[in-house]
Amino acid sequence: MSAIWICGVDEAGRGPLVGSVVAGAVVLDSNHPIEGLRDSKKLSPAKREFLFEQIVSNAKAWGIGEASAQEIDQINILQATMLAMRRAIEDLTTRLGAWPDKALIDGNRCPELTIPAEAIVKGDSKEPAISAASILAKVTRDRQMMVLHEQYPQYGFAQHMGYPTEFHFAALKQFGACDQHRRSFSPVRNVLEVNA
Repeated sequence: MSAIWICGVDEAGRGPLVGSVVAGAVVLDSNHPIEGLRDSKKLSPAKREFLFEQIVSNAKAWGIGEASAQEIDQINILQATMLAMRRAIEDLTTRLGAWPDKALIDGNRCPELTIPAEAIVKGDSKEPAISAASILAKVTRDRQMMVLHEQYPQYGFAQHMGYPTEFHFAALKQFGACDQHRRSFSPVRNVLEVNA
């Protein structure tokens, strides 16, 4: 009998005002267990980076998908999150060579998929495969924000990762929005209207 492949899926970056929403998808390998998997938000950046490399090296398969700031503005953040999750599973499927048997999705809703899926609230604390997916998504998005920080240092992305902080609001007011800001998000939209 062939092994059953359970894929954990999670996202990072629904709340920020800038950049893509990123999703990870992971099928763990029972022959290569990874110690220390937990919700990415409860790990230090250094620990997340370490586990990222462990997951990429030891998982049966993994995938990353994203939806851009422009896509978020076109279809809204919820639909963009679902799109990023589908893309992550498709990326994983390419590496796995087949569709996983089931997807476990962090949260309270599932993207439309051709395979069975189950939404698990706080799944990143309950299911190791979802924890692994949350780490892939978080590290990938944080790395993207560091690149964006190099391009637009005035916004302080390296400090707040695009989240709505006082510093970020002040920079938005002073400099306006960059091309990666999500114009459908009210704090960005309000600044653009004031500066129009």
